[in-house]
Amino acid sequence: MVLEGTELRLSEGAGGPVLVLLHGIGSNMTSFDGLSALLPEDWTLAAWNAPGYGGSQPLSADWPVAADYAGRLSAVLDAAGMNRVLLAGHSLGTLMAVAFARLHPDRVAGLVLLACAQGHGAAPGILGEKAQARLDDLAAMGPEEFARSRAPRLMYRPDAMPAVRDKAIAAMSAIRPVGYGQAVRMLATGDQKGDAESVRVPSLVMVGEKDAVTAPEQSRGVHDALARAAPDLPHVFRSVPDAGHILHQEFPEAVGAEIVRFEASLAGAREAAR
Repeated sequence: MVLEGTELRLSEGAGGPVLVLLHGIGSNMTSFDGLSALLPEDWTLAAWNAPGYGGSQPLSADWPVAADYAGRLSAVLDAAGMNRVLLAGHSLGTLMAVAFARLHPDRVAGLVLLACAQGHGAAPGILGEKAQARLDDLAAMGPEEFARSRAPRLMYRPDAMPAVRDKAIAAMSAIRPVGYGQAVRMLATGDQKGDAESVRVPSLVMVGEKDAVTAPEQSRGVHDALARAAPDLPHVFRSVPDAGHILHQEFPEAVGAEIVRFEASLAGAREAAR
């Protein structure tokens, strides 16, 4: 379906929690297919194509910040009738998720952050050398060659998981320059740890032990910031052995089990508080 100019893949459960899934910079909603298939049938799952990805309209700002993506997400959730959700993001999606939780804490039952992308904290209009190189490579190579050169790096052992590798390549091959460009510029200005320091929601942070894209220390730092901001709430950190950057695709069973366990702990706390 398309809501507020944004593609949303919705699987409606009956009575379970609502889990919203935000993909990373070189991917799309399909990156959560394997994980979604392992989650309880009574859960409602909503995975979006971020602005400028797939058939989703780009943001109006050429140089958006994380709050702009959070604003689009808020409008999408309003249109879907989703008031309070468990919000999960991967990589760039974690920046969006934390920004949303900072702006709308009452709408977030809990955060699930996978392989946190810290952001570079630059002022809008300033693009670092590595960020510019991403855009230059995409323009020079085209999406398919760009994906073949970059997507395998997202995994620890790509040759040992060819189906996962090929799915990652296919998703990256589908990126659109307008959406990717906006996402790169948002990443340049992002400051996830700074945002996390003012977020008061429960959290589960997970990272691949062999993540070569977003170092595990980054995810640990975000976890620590969230725990400092809300020491009275549950905060869980998990490292997945032999997993790279796309841990939810390499080891969906491990990631799914942790998400289910985390949600059960939140449900138990809500029940005890009644």
